[in-house]
Amino acid sequence: NNKGVDIVVNPQKEKKLTNMRSSTKDMSIQLVPSRKFNLEFALVFIDDDELVEITPLNIRLRKMQLKEVDRTRTSRKIRSYNE
Repeated sequence: NNKGVDIVVNPQKEKKLTNMRSSTKDMSIQLVPSRKFNLEFALVFIDDDELVEITPLNIRLRKMQLKEVDRTRTSRKIRSYNE
């Protein structure tokens, strides 16, 4: 995204609809396919809170802390330590 912060998204959860007119509008949304990384590009692309996971078949980017709550706690600890 263009804001420079991570957005928490779970593509397996369905969006809760509060207005019936919205139900047909959201059906046309499709997710963009994932990028194919090579190792060099993945190492350049990662942030301080991410890891490059390498398996025999795939190269993946993932967060060090998988849960949003854990990431928030870790960032608070780092901020309080730096102050």
